[in-house]
This record gives sequence, structure tokens and C-alpha cells, in this order.
Amino acid sequence: MRYTKNVFLIIALFFVYESNAQGLLDKVINEKAVTNIENILAADDMQGRRVFTPGVEKAANFIINEFKQAGLKPFDNNGSYRQNFMLLKPDQVTVNASINGMQIPQNNCIVRSPEKMLTINEHSGYHLTSIAAGTDFFSHIAPLLQSHENQVVFVDTSFAKNFQRLSYFSRQFLQNSASFIFVLTSQTNPQSFEIKAQQSFKEMPLSNIVGILPGKSLPNEYVIFSGHYDHLGIGKPVNGDSIYNGANDDAAGTTAVIMLAKYYAALHNNARTLVFAAFTAEEIGEYGSAYFSEQFNPEKVKAMFNIEMIGTESKWGTNSAYITGYDKTNMGEIMQKNLKGTPFTFYPDPYTEQNLFYRSDNATLAKKGVPAHTISTSKMDNEPNYHKPSDEVSTLNLQNMTAIIKAIALSAQSIVNGKDTPSRVDTTQLR
Repeated sequence: MRYTKNVFLIIALFFVYESNAQGLLDKVINEKAVTNIENILAADDMQGRRVFTPGVEKAANFIINEFKQAGLKPFDNNGSYRQNFMLLKPDQVTVNASINGMQIPQNNCIVRSPEKMLTINEHSGYHLTSIAAGTDFFSHIAPLLQSHENQVVFVDTSFAKNFQRLSYFSRQFLQNSASFIFVLTSQTNPQSFEIKAQQSFKEMPLSNIVGILPGKSLPNEYVIFSGHYDHLGIGKPVNGDSIYNGANDDAAGTTAVIMLAKYYAALHNNARTLVFAAFTAEEIGEYGSAYFSEQFNPEKVKAMFNIEMIGTESKWGTNSAYITGYDKTNMGEIMQKNLKGTPFTFYPDPYTEQNLFYRSDNATLAKKGVPAHTISTSKMDNEPNYHKPSDEVSTLNLQNMTAIIKAIALSAQSIVNGKDTPSRVDTTQLR
């Protein structure tokens, strides 16, 4: 009889907990709160949140204040929510190069290196790669650029038309980037070479905003919730409006990150350490998430929920969103399992031909094997306000956006609590 009473007591306590958790979810994540944050981030006085402007700094300070109010702790030991890093833009590059004793024109060399003075040869320990005539140029370049090794790449002159396109990768780069030197030459397997480069840089400081909730029982395992807070700023006027507010892209995702931080802080039972990140510089090359990703041992990151453009209805209508790279791990299946009994559905990405899995802020960690996915509702074939001044709060479905944030909170619960661990991305097949 005592056993039966204990069983009934456990069941009763379970239902009380579930009821309290649902009540807390509705109390913290509601349309009024979501609308308030969204309106602030996408307001005209944020000036479109372009990097290196007062508007993006104003947005950063607002996010910091929200993280403080939620009770998050700074990620860094210096007590700051700002994760500061430097972007380098070469102001002047002088290159002197020779192969097998023959001088190479400076225009046939492209340098991307954080070193101001650089002298290398066949004995310098750089990884040497050749792209010979008749091979697939871009299939060789893509994995090279994902490498963290210092590289010298000898490109056959048959690729002269494509060669200058590589200069895109040297326009600006992170301070901790590996060095890449591309050389256009008919001698792609030289016996000897020497490359000397002298550079001056413009240093451009940037800041991700990062806060954490330390895990209760699995503090060294991380679950990340992220979105980017930068946008396009002030640009060419369209119908008299020149402010690109970025309400959907990605004030919506940043709003979700703030709301999730407040919810999990109030719930106060996360087994794993939760990391809440608002990335900068997504619009100019995803530099914020690239730097952020380098601060983690990828094996310790058990999941990443990146949230991008959830303010409009998906192609399936309300109470739905899609997950990029759905088939890469079982994270989507876990999330949908946790939503059983609700009207919400997470679908696989319907725009696979656009390779979205490797085009958003989840990509750097995904390439390292982390089950890192982006959640979105953006209709990639028909999103009328994308990268336009008309991307304003008035165009969003805030009630549906609130439902999406709640669905993320509920669907992530078993991962947050350490009960479920998604499978890893197969890094041998990056595309």
C-alpha cells in the first residue's frame, strides 16, 4: 500500500512540475515580451545595426543589459559579455616572389596572412598544394580555405580567369587566421621558391555578445543558442526609406536568443552549460561565429541551435519551421519527439539546393562535427522583404514568432537536461 501511495505521489508531483513548467514558459515567453524586444532591436534609431557603426554598438549594449537582467554570467573570465576580436583589412601589400629562381609578377600572387612581414620558402613548414591543369579548380579551393594550416597553393596558369576571384578571401580576415599564399604559375611542383610579403593593416574591432548559464551536473558539456545581431545599416533609399532595419534578419533570431536565455535562467535546472550568443559580422562573412567557434573544443559542444529569420510564416504556414541539415544528425528527430502532443512541427529544410546548412552561423561548428543546425521559417524562394528597407516589424507575425520560440524551448529540453545527445555531423562528407 505504501508503494502504491508513493507511485501516486510521484505521478502527482510530475504533473505539478509539468504544469509549473508550462506556466513559466507562458509567463516568460509571451507575445508582449517578444514584441517589446523585437521593436527595440529593429527600431530606426539602431540605424540598421551595420558593423562598425554607432547603431550596432547600441544594439550590443541593449543585448548585454538583457543578458544581465536574465542572470547570465559573462562567458570570459574578464567579466565582460563582449567577446572581442579583430578583423584585419590589408591597406597595402607588396609581394616579391620567385619560383626555381625565376621572378613571378606581383599580380600572380595573392596573400592572406595576419603577418606584417612574411618570408617563406620550401623549408618554412607551410603545407604545399598544387592545382594542376585539367582538375576541378573550385573543388580543390573549398577544402583548402577550411583548413587551419598555413598554405602555399600553386595554381596552374590555365586557371588565370578564376585566379583573381581568390582575392575575395584576402579582402579582410580574422586576426588569428592561417596564412594563405596563392601563386599563379606554370610550375605547380617547384623545386624551390621564395615569397616575401610586406603588409600594413587596418585593424577593425568587433564584438560578439555572449552569456552563459553554468550546468548543474554536466558543466563541461555545452548547448549553444545563437543568432546574429548585425544587419546592413543605412543604404540606398527604396520608396524614401534608407534604413535597413533587419527586423526578420536577424533581430528575430536575436530576440529568440534573449527570450530563451530568460526562460532557461528562470527554469534554473539545466544540466549542461547553456551558451547564449549574439554574433556580429554575419552579413559581411560570418566572422563573428567563426571566431566564436574557435573558442570551444568541438567535442564538448553537444548541440547548437542557431536561429535565423523566424519572423514570417514558413511555407507550411503557422506553427512550423524548418531545420537546415536535418539529415546530417538526429537532432531534428529529438526536437520533434519533445513536441509530441503540441501543434508544432519542425520540418527538414526544403531548400537543400541552396546549401543553407553551410551558409549560416552554425556552419563553422558543423564542419567540426557538432550537431549545429539553423532554425528558420524564411521562404528562400519568396521572401519579399529580405535585405530591403521594408524588413520592418510591421511585416512580421509576432504571435507565430512567439510560438516558434516556445517550440525551440520545449524541443531543446531533453538536450539541455542531458537526457538526449544528438548524433554528430559526418565530417568526411562536408557537402
